[in-house]
Amino acid sequence: MSKIKIMTDSSVQLTPEEIKKYDITVVPLSITIDGKTYIDGVDLTRSKFVELMNESEALPKTSQPPIGRFVETIKNLTADGSKVIGIFLAKALSGTVDAARQAAEIAGKSDDVYIIDSELTDRAEGFQVLKAAKDAQAGKSVDEIIEDINKIIETQKLRMMVVNLDNLIKGGRLGALSGKIATLLNIRIELHMPKGNLEVAKKGRGKKFSRAFDERVLADIEANKDKIKEVGISYVDTPEAMNELAEKIKSINPEINVLVRQTSPIIATHAGNGAYAILYYTEQ
Repeated sequence: MSKIKIMTDSSVQLTPEEIKKYDITVVPLSITIDGKTYIDGVDLTRSKFVELMNESEALPKTSQPPIGRFVETIKNLTADGSKVIGIFLAKALSGTVDAARQAAEIAGKSDDVYIIDSELTDRAEGFQVLKAAKDAQAGKSVDEIIEDINKIIETQKLRMMVVNLDNLIKGGRLGALSGKIATLLNIRIELHMPKGNLEVAKKGRGKKFSRAFDERVLADIEANKDKIKEVGISYVDTPEAMNELAEKIKSINPEINVLVRQTSPIIATHAGNGAYAILYYTEQ
C-alpha cells in the first residue's frame, strides 16, 4: 500500500513539534509589507510581522503560494509513489486551495493528490491536518482519512472577536457591511465562518461586548464539555488575556487540551490588533 503524506499551508496553527512528529509539509504563503515581500514562516516570524504591520504605512498584502512552488512540492512528495492529502484555508479567505488543485493537474498528479477546503483556517485547519497525519501514520486509507476530516468539518466552530475594524475594512473582507459598520465609533464585531463563509454574527461596543462574547463561547464549551477534546486560542497581540481565557476553559474541563498561540500573518493582516479567535469541534 502506498504511503500517504499530508500537505497544508502556513495559515495553519501547528506547533513546530507537531509538524516534525507527524511529518507535515507546510507550503508558505507570502506577505508584502511596504514593497518588501516575505515568505511566511521562512524569513518572517509571527511576532516580527505584528511589529512591521504596526509600522507599515499601508495594509500588508497576502499572496497565495505561487503555482510553481506547489508543483515542485507535489512532485517531491509523490516521487516515491506516495499519495498526498492537501488541507488548506477556506476558499473564502484565499485562492490557495484552487492553486493547489491547479498545481496537481500541472504536475500530472491529479489522481494521487486529494485537495480539501478546510472551510476555516488557523487551529481549526490544524485539527484536520493533525487528524489526517495521525490517520496516515496509523495506516488508514485515503477514503478513511477524508471521512475523518469531514467529521471534523461538520462540527468545527470559529468564534472570532475583532476589536479594530481598520484592517478588515481596508482589505475589503467585510463586503457590503463595511460602510455601515465603519461609521460607528468603537464598534467590535464577532465573526463566524459557517460552511466556510465569513459572516458578522454580532456587533457591539467596547470591552463589555468582548466580555459577553467570551461568556457565550465559554457557555457553549460548558454545554459540550464532554464532546470537546481540543480548543485553539489564537491571537494577534494579546497573549496574557488569552492565557487567562485558556485557564477558564481548563476549569470547565481539565481534560480539554488548549493551545494558545499567536496567529499567522495571513490572518493577523486582516484581523488587526487586539483580535483573537477560539476554535474547536465536537466529537460525534
